Amino acid sequence: MRYIIFDFDGTLANSAEVYVDAWNAYAEKYNYLPLKLEDLQQIRHLDHANKAKKYQFPMHKLTFILPKIYQYFHEHIHEVKLFDGVKEMLESISSMGYTIAILSSNKKENIEAILKREQISTVSEVISVKKLFGKDRAMKKFMKHHQITPQSILYVGDELRDIEACNKVGVPFMWVSWGLDSFELIMKENPTYVVHTPKEIVEELSKLTITT
Repeated sequence: MRYIIFDFDGTLANSAEVYVDAWNAYAEKYNYLPLKLEDLQQIRHLDHANKAKKYQFPMHKLTFILPKIYQYFHEHIHEVKLFDGVKEMLESISSMGYTIAILSSNKKENIEAILKREQISTVSEVISVKKLFGKDRAMKKFMKHHQITPQSILYVGDELRDIEACNKVGVPFMWVSWGLDSFELIMKENPTYVVHTPKEIVEELSKLTITT
């Protein structure tokens, strides 16, 4: 294993409150139900389709709504913090010899702005996917560009769509328990690793062999 690719929101960044505010900012305009921050814990066991159904979210309008949500995110980027221990975790992984990348559906400029603010220089590449469910294609492109196999990568994320994308292309997946989706959802897709703190990510990676 050589490359560690991270999801961003819910994995590295504690951005739930900003996303809830963004969601609610457009709820009336697009005729879906608002939600509260505490609701996220109650719906962790639901997949995207059932979450959308519960809040009457018009998935056919996702391509129109998502850019507005990311723009809201950009305007409130100062409110987004990294989870405790994330910066130190990234530094430890980098010092071990792993190459770190971020693959997210958030905008590249948003991610890079937060990394710069937090003075994080250990991330070698930030990849933004335009489609919410397009990470498998992005990983294929990443592997082709770097001329590597799926076993050279570990993807670290918190959502069902993350592990589904990994399983489509054969990339090992590490699930973090502090994010959006519950283990009840994730376990069905057989994650390679399960961790509960950033420190545990370092501990698991320290057991592996880094390929060249």
